[in-house]
Amino acid sequence: MDTETTTTEAVVIDKDKVQEVLNMLRPYLQGDGGDVELVDITPDGVVNVRLQGACGTCPSSTYTLKMGIEEQLKQYVPGVKEVVSV
Repeated sequence: MDTETTTTEAVVIDKDKVQEVLNMLRPYLQGDGGDVELVDITPDGVVNVRLQGACGTCPSSTYTLKMGIEEQLKQYVPGVKEVVSV
């Protein structure tokens, strides 16, 4: 299996692992009518995602992004510095 990766300061961010964590969170987002799509991972450790459905317009989307998605990615995927909605 080929794994697409991005490097950041000698740390390799595994795109498959990022997707795995997003898939783990997806049922919670879908339960509220939303979803998340991985757009890109920058060389400096920023994960760009697109919040979809209800998550795209929800007033709590910033909280969901930073306290939910970003915290989980930082915990499970070495090298993730930040998650940004694009």
